[in-house]
Amino acid sequence: MITHIAMRSLLRFGPHADSRHVSRPGLTWILVAGAVVGVAWAAEPPFYADKQKLLLYHEAGEQKVIRIPQDWEHRRRHVVANMELVMGPFPAGERPPLDVQVLGETPLDGYLRRRITYVAGPEDRVPAYLMIPDHPNGAAVLALHPTGELGKGIVAGLGKLPNRNYAHELARLGYVVVAPDYPTMGDSQRDAYELGYVSATMKGIYNHSRAIDLVLSMPQVKGARIGAIGHSLGGHNALFVGVFDRRLRAIVTSCGFNAFPKYKGGDLTGWSSGKYMPRIATLYGKDPRRMPFDFTEVLAALAPRAVFISAPTGDDNFEVSGVRDCLRAAIPVYEIFDASKNLTALHPDCGHDFPQEIREQAYRFLDESLM
Repeated sequence: MITHIAMRSLLRFGPHADSRHVSRPGLTWILVAGAVVGVAWAAEPPFYADKQKLLLYHEAGEQKVIRIPQDWEHRRRHVVANMELVMGPFPAGERPPLDVQVLGETPLDGYLRRRITYVAGPEDRVPAYLMIPDHPNGAAVLALHPTGELGKGIVAGLGKLPNRNYAHELARLGYVVVAPDYPTMGDSQRDAYELGYVSATMKGIYNHSRAIDLVLSMPQVKGARIGAIGHSLGGHNALFVGVFDRRLRAIVTSCGFNAFPKYKGGDLTGWSSGKYMPRIATLYGKDPRRMPFDFTEVLAALAPRAVFISAPTGDDNFEVSGVRDCLRAAIPVYEIFDASKNLTALHPDCGHDFPQEIREQAYRFLDESLM
């Protein structure tokens, strides 16, 4: 069944535009002129009403118990498929050359900051900062910014809040850092919906995955030693790209999520705007009970990779008990992989912030995970 077709893309390219299908087991993407305009499921993924109980999966009308990592892959595929029902499909197929263009560069204390763009898709370039340390340690970090008009500049040391300067700080510590703009912020003005995406969230995920392509092409990065870090908007985007791109070995998320029933008392309006996932409103009525996925599953889908969570006790956006709900659900999955030590959570006594002492612990976590 075709669950969605982005009509604006069909109108833009016209009824005679070149189209093709890109498939993987159970799922087919419909591409028009290189843009994603639809997704067809051979069979819609199962709906799991209780998203706290993750050691179960549905198959052929039966409920089965998850005991080993191979079993978990069944549920993980369902988690990813259900995320795509809300976000739209993760683009598949051959990726175009990055064609990195340098727009300017600034030598700074310990690193060179380049203002660049790179190709995501046809007629679609992503603005970013690329930070190259004077003495690289062989690893790279994808630094995702919080909400703000300055976009990537917030984390590059150009904003007014020093507790957001993690891209700048990591570059000084020897990491190659790439900090892309999220759609509609900073210099990124390309409309995700005109490109055929059904959410800005998925457009961001794909942009961030392309940033991983970029750092892996650099001689300063040795092997797949790639991490991601983000606060608030960047905090959940770091989780999202980690689910869809397993090349990330370590993820740091600050003030980035909680379980949907605990978000604003269960009112998901904040998640349903055009900057996020409109289907949360149009298909699921902004109701956590109807949502195909939750952050309990997102966190578990990262297992057994290393995840560092900073969830302050006073965060008025992502209430901390909802974060603890996600941890309780995900820990049994990590235990199946004998990797519970890879899931770290701190709860500083502050509001929606990323304090210096917590950032320093996050940097040590990245050192231990990537070196």
